[in-house]
Amino acid sequence: MTTIVWFRQDLRVDDHAPLLYAAERGAVVPIFLWSPEDEGAWPVGAAARWWLHHSLTGLAASLQALGSRLIIRSGRAIDVLPALARESGADVIVCARRYEPAARAVEAALAGAMGAAFVALDASLLHQPEAIRTGGNGPYQVYTPYARNCRMQGGPSRPRLAPAALASPTRWPASSSITSLALLPTINWTGSMASAWTPGEIGARAALTAFLDGAVGTYAESRDIPAAPGTSRLSPHLHWGEISPRRAWHAVSDALRRSGDPTTKRGAEKYLAELLWREFAHHVLVHFPHTPAAPLRAEYASFPWRSDLEALRAWQRGRTGYPLVDAGMRELWATGWMHNRVRMVVASFLVKHLLIAWHDGARWFWDTLVDADLANNTLGWQWAAGCGADAAPYFRIFNPVLQGEKFDPTGTYVRRWVPELALLPDRFVHAPWKAPAAVLERAGVRLGVDYPAPIVEHTAARIRALAAADQRST
Repeated sequence: MTTIVWFRQDLRVDDHAPLLYAAERGAVVPIFLWSPEDEGAWPVGAAARWWLHHSLTGLAASLQALGSRLIIRSGRAIDVLPALARESGADVIVCARRYEPAARAVEAALAGAMGAAFVALDASLLHQPEAIRTGGNGPYQVYTPYARNCRMQGGPSRPRLAPAALASPTRWPASSSITSLALLPTINWTGSMASAWTPGEIGARAALTAFLDGAVGTYAESRDIPAAPGTSRLSPHLHWGEISPRRAWHAVSDALRRSGDPTTKRGAEKYLAELLWREFAHHVLVHFPHTPAAPLRAEYASFPWRSDLEALRAWQRGRTGYPLVDAGMRELWATGWMHNRVRMVVASFLVKHLLIAWHDGARWFWDTLVDADLANNTLGWQWAAGCGADAAPYFRIFNPVLQGEKFDPTGTYVRRWVPELALLPDRFVHAPWKAPAAVLERAGVRLGVDYPAPIVEHTAARIRALAAADQRST
């Protein structure tokens, strides 16, 4: 018997339920299908395409080590997969479930149109979105009771190792090359991303090991410090399925059990809670599939957002005049990633200081993040805008100066990404417009020339945002 394993956002061989299922049946034909048409309104963004190219290269090498190969095809799944089944003589096509509305629609279409059997297995989450229900048998919209329910279910089963080898079909189908997918940009702007990341399953396991050997011990305290190596940096690896959440969960849980250090225990527990936030995001997306385009809270559908292309562009380029905001946006452009604390600050600044719609921020993140994930991106932006699940109230408006002074007190993060402010004293690095002229001159900073003056004044922006919230509620 021959089984097609359709790789999607599960680009690994370790703890891979569809691959193990296929290996037990007989011959295996692994395929990756490049199909932007099947992604609906959210095809893979530019930064994520760079990641995908390298991740596929790693997956091909992993499959080759198992005596197999990765078939590359392009086109709609409903056209390509049935044809490949006929070509290879496969009687089953198996894949890992996805949870985005467009991906779920593709799975439903395949289930009703395949000559071969079509099987979608759970492989990307710890808990299936339909399995966790409120006492009233509905979906959750608040994280804390959702996470409590997940914990009551017990931990996930232990991860399984990759098959020792994969049986080949009698004849291999034709394949395109990974390069032919043209995922890499024609103008190479990815040098900083290449320095910051190692896409692929090997890079994912290395990142997990580094986290367990280092940052997990102080994660509860250092995860909010953008200048510190205090996070796991596993988010793109989890999004692309280069490591399973079960592997990450049990690795951190094992560290929690082994440690006698209270700080390490707090760090490990906090990271497990963050994995459940990822679960919650997918839970919300499945039960409220309209949320990538519309607010979960219907009263925000008529919110008086402003159209200000000049301000939006300043935000995108890291030229708002608020150093912490600009540092985050420049880190994003250079590396395809941004520290989570700073993500909250820059999102709040866009939707509250500038009154620009969260959709515009979500689209920019989608195109520039290597970990762009529809569930997490939607939940995060609606949280910032106050219109989603477990959202911060709209009147909670981050002061970017105070956030910088609290979480980057010596300006290390700002100086790295906004080097024109590098020589400012700590007390002015988050508010250079407050520095005396002599201090600015000694630091080589000419406001409005070397570095912009603030594009909006904080107090006035806060008053305007609260007025908009009142207008929405009337």
